[in-house]
Amino acid sequence: MNQAATTLTKVSLENARILVVDDQPINIQVINQVLGDCYHLRFAKSGQAALDICLSDPPDLILMDVVMPELDGLTTCKIIKNTPEISDIPVVFITSLQKSEEENACWQAGGIDYMVKPVNPLPLRNRVNAHLTLKFQADLLKKLAYLDGLTSVYNRRYLNDYLTQQTAQAKRSNQPLSLLMVDIDYFKQFNDEYGHLFADDQLKQTALSIKRTLQRPTDIVARFGGEEFVCVLPNTGKLGARHVAESIMQNIAALKITHKLSPHQYLTVSIGTATIEAKQDYGTDLIAIADKHLYKAKQTGRNKAI
Repeated sequence: MNQAATTLTKVSLENARILVVDDQPINIQVINQVLGDCYHLRFAKSGQAALDICLSDPPDLILMDVVMPELDGLTTCKIIKNTPEISDIPVVFITSLQKSEEENACWQAGGIDYMVKPVNPLPLRNRVNAHLTLKFQADLLKKLAYLDGLTSVYNRRYLNDYLTQQTAQAKRSNQPLSLLMVDIDYFKQFNDEYGHLFADDQLKQTALSIKRTLQRPTDIVARFGGEEFVCVLPNTGKLGARHVAESIMQNIAALKITHKLSPHQYLTVSIGTATIEAKQDYGTDLIAIADKHLYKAKQTGRNKAI
């Protein structure tokens, strides 16, 4: 069995998060009694409240009632499935509706399962466990497909998807969004002097240093190509982006990787920054701006952030 397959068989559900959506407190209480000791549960009493939670802190699974005032479960599920950043959250309907056409409506809305109230505790636990396992395995496979083979940070494919997602989120919430383009200085000369194997090892060390510098779960680093990396910093303005850029430079300099062909004698980086401030034009091409600033940093001495 290869490593990926072995990893998939060891999926842990210990930290799984489930959102229970029901307008009746007694139903919420019953599900909490059945699942509360196994998973992290959150509760919403309306479809709109469920959407707000999904957009701010997406759960791993949703248990959804159908009949609710204002925004019913079917409509809520359709909205979730038509919102790209949360469309992969599986929805299980738990309802008192029993007619075949009512069940069919749940499937058509995008649900992955259907259970009738009152729920039997053991089947509920088993089906939730099965759906969470499938979800976690799918997430892991997606993550493996999104990782750079050499450095183990995200690859360019993930960067493109994540930047699109975070731009939409920033626009929706009127929040700033920043991006850093990081380039290792004189890396071609480093490759020629020390050899590709050693250079690859230092590329890994640089990627790890950048990753460790990013403090928040929403901040990500991806390998853009060659010796270039891109960091996406949601809800971060110009001052915050500048602070992160300077921290990255300091932490990489602290590695003291010898580079005798560099004027600085150690491996250093140049960084181009780009920011969309709150309520500005969210159609701005952050990568193009950061690349332009990176070029300027390299033309004016390197080992700096602009």
